[in-house]
Amino acid sequence: MKSFMLKSIIDVVDGQNGGAEPGGTNIQEFIMHNVSDHVIYPIHIFNVDLSITKDVLMIWIVAAFLILFLPLIVRSKSLVPKGPVNFIEWIVFFIQDTIIKPNLGEDGYRYAPYLLTAFFFILSSNLLGLVPGGAVATGNISVTASLALLTFFIVQFSNVRKNGIKGYAKSFMPSGVPKIMMPLIFITEVLGMVAKHLALAIRLFANMFGGHLVIFTMIGLIFLFHNIFISPLPIVGDIFVSLLEVLIALIQAYIFTILSAVFIGLGLSSDH
Repeated sequence: MKSFMLKSIIDVVDGQNGGAEPGGTNIQEFIMHNVSDHVIYPIHIFNVDLSITKDVLMIWIVAAFLILFLPLIVRSKSLVPKGPVNFIEWIVFFIQDTIIKPNLGEDGYRYAPYLLTAFFFILSSNLLGLVPGGAVATGNISVTASLALLTFFIVQFSNVRKNGIKGYAKSFMPSGVPKIMMPLIFITEVLGMVAKHLALAIRLFANMFGGHLVIFTMIGLIFLFHNIFISPLPIVGDIFVSLLEVLIALIQAYIFTILSAVFIGLGLSSDH
């Protein structure tokens, strides 16, 4: 999917001058190298590809931060939190008051660990992609699809746990539906449920991938025009888009978390 999108967008720009920059590097290859995932350490076991890619490395870094360093940051002996501790505590209470409690009520604390983990994972991955030489793991549809799949499983589990198997089955069949319409309604409900979580994955992927595509495309314009006087415009544009990406990183982490909470809340509702 990434390759198709890149070739469709970049070929328009790349074809205007043959795509070659002074060093002989194709602009399309330059952009694709920076926004696409690629293998950094190949591993093959019994014909199974277990290679370490750039996005996998970013995920490991984010996981290490969340598992090892985040607890050390928030561990404070002071009664009044300061610095990073105060910022993280503010985020936790903000998510609790604006997402968890309004959508999940008294059941919120049961699902708070997943929602908070998802938020900090997505936010850290988004911001890490802005570091020079880094990669945005959430710009990979496989990563966002995995996150959406986790939400999907938790929604189904929470529904069964709260309403039982019979109540779970009734959630796909509104009361009062004629028997002849039941198969169609059931298929529609299942497709709608799958579509919601698919949109959850695509929304995060498209926003993060699109932002980084714009950043490196603007850098490519410098090599496209071969003119030092045109370079300030792409550079200023890049700075503006990069600052905008910080805001988008926060917004997308928040949107994914609140939609996950909404879906879980709907699953807990007996009239879903």
